[in-house]
Amino acid sequence: MTNTDKQDHVLIFDTTLRDGEQSPGATMSHTEKLEIAEMLDNMGVDIIEAGFPIASEGDFAAVSAIAAQSKNAVICGLSRAITRDIDRCWEAVKHAAQPRIHTFIGTSPQHRAIPDLTKDEMIVRIHDTVSYARNLCDNVQWSAMDATRTELDYLCSTVETAIKAGATTINIPDTVGFTAPRESADLIAMLINKVPGADEVVFATHCHNDLGMATANALAAVEGGARQIECTINGLGERAGNTALEEVVMALRVRNDIMPYKTDVDTTKIMNISRRVATVSGFAVQNNKALVGKNAFAHESGIHQDGMLKSADTFEIMRPQDIGLKETNLVMGKHSGRAALRSKLNDLGYEMGDNQLKDVFVRFKALADRKKEVYDDDLIALVSDEGTHQAYDYLQVKFLRVICGTEAPQSADLTLTIDGKDHQVTATGDGPVDATFNAVKALFPHDARLAVYQVHAVTEGTDAQATVSVRMEENGKIVTGQSADTDTVVASAKAYVNALNKLMVRREKTAPDAQ
Repeated sequence: MTNTDKQDHVLIFDTTLRDGEQSPGATMSHTEKLEIAEMLDNMGVDIIEAGFPIASEGDFAAVSAIAAQSKNAVICGLSRAITRDIDRCWEAVKHAAQPRIHTFIGTSPQHRAIPDLTKDEMIVRIHDTVSYARNLCDNVQWSAMDATRTELDYLCSTVETAIKAGATTINIPDTVGFTAPRESADLIAMLINKVPGADEVVFATHCHNDLGMATANALAAVEGGARQIECTINGLGERAGNTALEEVVMALRVRNDIMPYKTDVDTTKIMNISRRVATVSGFAVQNNKALVGKNAFAHESGIHQDGMLKSADTFEIMRPQDIGLKETNLVMGKHSGRAALRSKLNDLGYEMGDNQLKDVFVRFKALADRKKEVYDDDLIALVSDEGTHQAYDYLQVKFLRVICGTEAPQSADLTLTIDGKDHQVTATGDGPVDATFNAVKALFPHDARLAVYQVHAVTEGTDAQATVSVRMEENGKIVTGQSADTDTVVASAKAYVNALNKLMVRREKTAPDAQ
């Protein structure tokens, strides 16, 4: 497909596993990356940017494994404009059915100063590295990092050079979220009209949300002629995040009357992957987030409720089912069987094998014994918690008992399984949670600083599950841990340990700066 074919198809390029994982604290395990990649592949994403192979051995292994398992999508790896990066990227993606090398360099005055290249020297670097990549792979994407702050004439020169060198996709990133919709559309249109050979390549847009305009900028770029949108699930990404996949896909579907473009994404799979990405990244979706937030289809005001009862389209521009939300009247409790649990989980978007369902059923029964009724949100928290702690098992909470009350000090008796061996300690602190964290630190010494500790009730009532999130920092590395339990202190301990397990993974990552 080229920009002059007048086609209405927009390619969806998902970078959750690369740009999304660059969010401070959003480290994912190898197993989780493969799981998310498979979900993206199954939902119809055209291109999956699986990672940054030169960043670490872990990144290389993940990209290689994703390339080997993918069935439908193009599998892409990112590389700087350096031959060793490109070699490493090709080694990682070459076994994919449809591999792509994505190489980039900063073209704005601010970014040209980083490699200390003159304009002419950068043109040579672009030509040489894109040519080198093209000799390895027929599918090469080139990005002008910080394109929206690059001088227009020079941007045209760099794009022309990349096209002549063999790039098949030209990406125009708004790396720092600087541009506005009208500018975004005009920039793409100008490049297509002015640069020789532009009609032979696909133009892409990659927007960040620093000013809250990432989705608007991406859609405007499509109107300007871009036919690939780079995005992430839940808008995950550095700083304020990236264009959210669910937002652009549903915007194109709902407002097809004014944006006559289509994607191949199965939108009914959006809700499930949104929940999974939130769990494995440790970044909860805000309640008022468009489409996938808890309140996206909630109506509280009397006028809205009255309208909804009369006709759903009074206040809803799409159906909840369109993104995978289903309504059922099946109430879960301690007498519910495995078949009912499977049916309910399917309604919530979770498809499980027999072994996985067996594990979840055991935890469901334990939860149902403590709660009179198990709500949808309880099950989502239960499944999410199960998936989180399967991935990181070097440290595990085996036993916890706390003593607390009005008289200090409070104490915690903790048994922690470390690499398969049990270790026990009693520690004190200013409250049960502080005592518990002190106990963990006594058994597993570390220098990480607890930056954030948050508790959220999953449902209402004194028997509600609590979801605890902790964020920890160590030498510039940030990780987030989560866990859910009807006992807030137990959830706190598991979340803290979850974060420490992620920190062990994070220590291996040395990702270079990227767009």
